[in-house]
Amino acid sequence: MVQKSKPPTAANEPERRGEPKRRGRPRAYEPDVALGKALDLFRRQGFAATSLDDLSEATGMNRPSLYGAFGDKRELYIKSYQRYREDARASMAAIFREEMPLRQRLERIFASALNIYLSGETGPRGCFTVVTAASEAVGDPDIRAMVLDGLAELDKAFANCFRRAKEKGELPESADPAVLAQLASATVHSIAIRSRARVSRKDLEAIVKGAIDVMAGVRP
Repeated sequence: MVQKSKPPTAANEPERRGEPKRRGRPRAYEPDVALGKALDLFRRQGFAATSLDDLSEATGMNRPSLYGAFGDKRELYIKSYQRYREDARASMAAIFREEMPLRQRLERIFASALNIYLSGETGPRGCFTVVTAASEAVGDPDIRAMVLDGLAELDKAFANCFRRAKEKGELPESADPAVLAQLASATVHSIAIRSRARVSRKDLEAIVKGAIDVMAGVRP
């Protein structure tokens, strides 16, 4: 008896001419969105207190998917910190770049910083650099290099502001842009820590006003 040949199955059916070869399942997540979720979690809880299960739940990705997209937990943390710095830089770039009086520029910079530090669905999240990355920098040279680069970048941006203000006569000849820049950066770091401790915005704005009076001169 001659057996009838079975029709080819999906597994062994030859690929039809002109049809693209099917790949595996498409990604059920958006990497950029998932990275933002991881960033929020690391910023709120820090590196050590954030588990892979926490990250999986926050991003909606299982562990193999997390590893495939971002690497291990440390790599995901570093990518999150890089994303934070990029976002913070973008939010303040125009304020540092545009022409305006020194006092107005400082007021806008610190107001923008407060908006960032006081944001968060479950409470103020503060600054990623000050609250979590600075702690990890103690034992991780790569993160330490990123933190130092971020601090230097902020100092340089402020120094350029004070240098331009001095050239326009808004500051006395004795003013040192580099020293004023470090004072401005220290004020940013101070309000970042205090915001995380849930100091009120009103009190933080009072600190900012006092610092600006020192740096730009008290209004007559």
